[in-house]
Amino acid sequence: MADLKLLALDSEDLAIISAHMQDSVFRTEAVSFSAKAGVFTIAVNRFAWEAADDAVKTFKRRRTLLVFKRVRQVRSVGIDRTSSDDVHSLLAIRFSPAGEGPDGTIELTLSGKAAIALDVECIEVQLADTGAAWETGSKPRHPEAS
Repeated sequence: MADLKLLALDSEDLAIISAHMQDSVFRTEAVSFSAKAGVFTIAVNRFAWEAADDAVKTFKRRRTLLVFKRVRQVRSVGIDRTSSDDVHSLLAIRFSPAGEGPDGTIELTLSGKAAIALDVECIEVQLADTGAAWETGSKPRHPEAS
């Protein structure tokens, strides 16, 4: 399985990255923000949806780095930043424009009603697999809404 490397410069590109990042897990300590550089990063264990094979029940995860550039401010809800061992699951990444320009907010929706909001000058996001894949015993499941 080849390493995945993606770049998002608009909301359509971001939707593709969001699909690949769905069900990624990360610890609070794997999140960093450099206000001076305007860079927000998360190191995750990404569920490799592109390699999932339900017929033979083969599922994999990969170490992946997600980098958001041109970030002005970061806000979060439902995350205890003092508890570095907490594990979070990323469900979706969405962009909401602030107006007519390219600036707006990128929201990372997490399980447990948690979220991270990034105020950005524009969309500039990179996804890069950084390590080999390993097998995992199960595929993430999402309960059907009633």
